Amino acid sequence: MNMAQRERRALVETMVAAGPDAATLCGQWTVRDLAAHLVVRERRPDAAPGIMVRAFAGYLEKVQNKAAQRPFPELLEQVRTGPPWWSPLRPVDAVANLAEMFVHHEDVRRAQPGWEPRELSTEDQRSLWSTLRRMAKMAYRKSPVPVELSTPDGDSVRVSGGEGPAVTLTGTPAELLLHAFGREQVRIEAAGDPDAVRTVLELDRSI
Repeated sequence: MNMAQRERRALVETMVAAGPDAATLCGQWTVRDLAAHLVVRERRPDAAPGIMVRAFAGYLEKVQNKAAQRPFPELLEQVRTGPPWWSPLRPVDAVANLAEMFVHHEDVRRAQPGWEPRELSTEDQRSLWSTLRRMAKMAYRKSPVPVELSTPDGDSVRVSGGEGPAVTLTGTPAELLLHAFGREQVRIEAAGDPDAVRTVLELDRSI
């Protein structure tokens, strides 16, 4: 079982434990809303483009709100089983859904009081690092100063151009990936010029 599949199953377990009305880190979405989002993303190709394309966002919201009205166990079962056989996501599930499942799993975990980072295996951290390297330039594209991501193990990557000295964000691949996806509930350290650090930490990192 690959990491995306394991995170998917763990996400469902965490959703069950939290309950449908629990908060998440996805704005005003509850756990039920997040489950509906995942189901629509994988099972409604007519509506899923609204996730990225503003012109279709209204239709996506309508479809997602309707999905959220379904029984919670039914939604979770469809999240658990993943993309159906006809979905274009199914052949690339291990790659396309790794960040999606990991980040949303943490969206549920870290919205609850007393959360702590999970202890992940070296192999899982490496998988997250590979994912981070592929998408980090997009996440930090609005930075006016250079941004470098660094891990305690010595891996690093420059992900943004800009002018002046770089701001270095240091953390495990898991924490850096969450930050790149716009989450603030992370354990990272930022080093550099104080004004530049503030600018980077306040960036719109939406993808």
